[in-house]
Amino acid sequence: MKQKLFDHLKNIRGWRTPRNLVAIAVDDYANVRVASRQARERLIEAGLDLSSQMDRYDTLETLQDLEALFEVLDSVRDAKDNPAVFTAYALSANPDFGAIREDGQHYQPEPVTATFERLAAEQPEAYEGAWSLWQEGTARGLIRPQCHGREHLNVAMFEHKLNSGALDLRANLEHDSLAGVTKDPAMPGVAFSHAFGMHDRSELTRHREILADAFDRFECVWGFRSTTFTPPAQQLHPDLHEEVAQFGVASIDKPLRCYRPLGNGMRRREVNQSGRQRGQNHVTVVRNVVFEPGKDMGFDPVSRALEQVEAAFFWRRPAIISSHRVNFCGHLDEDNRKRGLEALDRLLKALVKRWPEVEFVSVDALVAEMEPARAAA
Repeated sequence: MKQKLFDHLKNIRGWRTPRNLVAIAVDDYANVRVASRQARERLIEAGLDLSSQMDRYDTLETLQDLEALFEVLDSVRDAKDNPAVFTAYALSANPDFGAIREDGQHYQPEPVTATFERLAAEQPEAYEGAWSLWQEGTARGLIRPQCHGREHLNVAMFEHKLNSGALDLRANLEHDSLAGVTKDPAMPGVAFSHAFGMHDRSELTRHREILADAFDRFECVWGFRSTTFTPPAQQLHPDLHEEVAQFGVASIDKPLRCYRPLGNGMRRREVNQSGRQRGQNHVTVVRNVVFEPGKDMGFDPVSRALEQVEAAFFWRRPAIISSHRVNFCGHLDEDNRKRGLEALDRLLKALVKRWPEVEFVSVDALVAEMEPARAAA
């Protein structure tokens, strides 16, 4: 009962539409987590805790992952005869593990294209042809990349741990992975994966530089400018919002509510709604449906997602479904991918059956609907 009440409360405010629009936002594409099953075994032997869902299953998407995903997305059609589409919030770089091992002191990025090329040579059975299939899926309208930052790690924390000889990071560097890396006491309140997490305002200068590089690299990798942005873990200092808008970004993904770290021990309570908010130079996107079929939450993820979609449509809101790539990864465990895609298949088929007028849209297309004048400019 409480969950259903919250489903309605979170949809009271925000942009409205008479159409039943569904956008599926999926984080972490193009990100390296665990390189292989062997790498995972070696990290466990080194004493790292890899019990979390991400560390158990998450890898750079393989050829098999993409083939199976595209088959499911292409198996349904909306009211306009379009297939379902993933808005894949993707990185433009990963750590250049070889260069970092050689240098020993500084972080160095590796373009995503080079990551796929390297893994295609090292693990051809999993990655040969994966990058080409990525591009094919984009052309077919099945997957739409948007910017998730440059890399899914905090560079300042990475370098501090690197120079202090942190064993968890050292072990990962030996196996081209980024799993089970713990927080750094020198940066309280910041997780290793929070690329733009901060505890001191002095870090904003470097964050600005990384942001600019992220959007430039995104265009080089994916062939166009990203107009929406989801920072890793939705961590981004408000001072950077104007910077992001200067790169052509129309919208920023934010949580419904949070306490936003401002640096130097300060934080601010924040409540968001989808649409343009007062005093902002961008559209805010708030995801209002959770779909994480790989997590054991004690309920059926499909039924729960449908309840949230129903509440969104009741209030004339678009259903913005939140998920993560890990739910559909099978490189470390094929059963994980099978479970995730079976759930996705059930969800998509239920959506078009229950709401025949439903329309699948990417998040950037949804934002263009929110602000048609800007989209036409």
